Amino acid sequence: MQFIRRAFLQSITRPKIISYPFSSLNLRGKFFLKKYKCHSGAFVISFAWFSQARKEENESEKLKLQLLTLVDNLYKQNKFREVYDLLVEHKNCDDVEILWRLSRVQYNISQEFATNPEERKVLIFEAYKIISKSLALDENHFANHKWMSILLDARSIYYGIKARISNLEVVKEHLLKAAELNPKDATTLYMLGYWCYEITNMPWYQRKIASMIFTTPPTSTFEEALEYFNKAEEVEPRFYSHNLLMLGKTYLKLNKEDQARYYLDLACNYPISTDDDILANKEACDLLMKLTPKKISI
Repeated sequence: MQFIRRAFLQSITRPKIISYPFSSLNLRGKFFLKKYKCHSGAFVISFAWFSQARKEENESEKLKLQLLTLVDNLYKQNKFREVYDLLVEHKNCDDVEILWRLSRVQYNISQEFATNPEERKVLIFEAYKIISKSLALDENHFANHKWMSILLDARSIYYGIKARISNLEVVKEHLLKAAELNPKDATTLYMLGYWCYEITNMPWYQRKIASMIFTTPPTSTFEEALEYFNKAEEVEPRFYSHNLLMLGKTYLKLNKEDQARYYLDLACNYPISTDDDILANKEACDLLMKLTPKKISI
């Protein structure tokens, strides 16, 4: 792990002469060879230079792939602090694949029970800054829009309820763009469902604030929320405890107790691997306890 991290760091901090994309090297090379085509010595030197540049660039890409593979494997194991340590030293780079992953893990750490409020705020604001840079570099990467929606909302909490409500439409726009770019990402579909649920379930005083901010306040329905939650489950069954919880809660809102009970039971008994799962587990179990006992036919 240390070798990969050190080697990759060295590869991206070498002199600029070897850091051009290969396409730009070709353009520079054509000009060089055309200008000095009568000088065989210049041709040999340029060929050697470009061969070395290509070799070094291939080496850098290989090391980056190894780093990202390691990071993704650790992330799947919920080893967020280790992922952060691997990525944070590259926070000033211009590589989108590194930047969005760094913003993601900063958000994940911010949501852990062990993270104190001050650290949480710092992590969220740093993550927002990084994802903003990543989105500016590539507006057609689904993960940039996905994590911009999450971090924009998380950051707006610190500016009050009015700021959060004013960002509702922008948050949804980023989610819709992420879903358009990657329709098979279950988490994005879950978040769209959650957005619809929260809009529909918005308290009256928040609706009043929304009516003051928007000419036409955002609207949705529990049916629309349910559609997104079900789509997420179709794409990746049982992928997230909170999707099961929200399916149960939405069915309750639609007065479909049998379906609600089914999904709440799944959420209540979902294997716990993160702090998020603990919260979903508790809420689902509490809701099940409040439901009318199921009648048993004799």
